Amino acid sequence: MNVALWIIAGVLAAVCLVGSSKMFVPQEKLAAMGSSAQWVLEFSPGALKAVGAVELLAAVGLILPAVLDIAPVLVPLAATGLVLLFTCALTMRLRRGERATIAGDLIYLVLAAFVAWGRFGPMPFTG
Repeated sequence: MNVALWIIAGVLAAVCLVGSSKMFVPQEKLAAMGSSAQWVLEFSPGALKAVGAVELLAAVGLILPAVLDIAPVLVPLAATGLVLLFTCALTMRLRRGERATIAGDLIYLVLAAFVAWGRFGPMPFTG
């Protein structure tokens, strides 16, 4: 189970690193990526940068505390934060009527919840 938690945390960290590009890519360029990216037009550039920063912090928080053995309790806290982030993403997609595009967000939500549960519960980082 420990290996599965590490793999899932790595996948989530990679997804968050890609998502953190919102901090650097202009809003118009993000919106031009397709119909599923039109949601960015509903947010200010500052809000998009904030979401990108949260995703970058989540990516770092899922991996580094455990690897460096410095405050490893941050790993399940980062996963819990991702649960909240993906819950908000699902809510936004449902509000916009984008039911066909919620599968990815729902999968990431479940994976983040699994990491949070696993690291808070049966497989914590304790010596």
